[in-house]
Amino acid sequence: MSGPAEPWAALLPALDPTAMAWQHRDWYLAPGLRPMLFDRSGNVGPTVWWNGRVIGGWAQRADGEIVWRILEGEGPGGEGPGREAEAAIAAEAERLGSWVGTTRVTPRFRTPLERELSA
Repeated sequence: MSGPAEPWAALLPALDPTAMAWQHRDWYLAPGLRPMLFDRSGNVGPTVWWNGRVIGGWAQRADGEIVWRILEGEGPGGEGPGREAEAAIAAEAERLGSWVGTTRVTPRFRTPLERELSA
């Protein structure tokens, strides 16, 4: 038997089926995050995940920088997910930026948060 999974972070792209495939998303996405992470047609933008939950979004700026924002915490009282999550997300953003290199990524269906972060 294995123990609990190690904490993990992921930056998933716009229209990723992980977030698009479920009509009822409350078990991994707080309803209050939807207006910033989905466009008016229901298309999801780039998302930040921490331990199996969407907690924010990310974008790529014109200069190639990957930027991200945590929108909601998981703990009681709405505090953020903590330093461990922020460090893991920052590492993922760095890894993604290295991977895409000089390629620029602009989602076809832009969401409010992606537009704001990429500006």
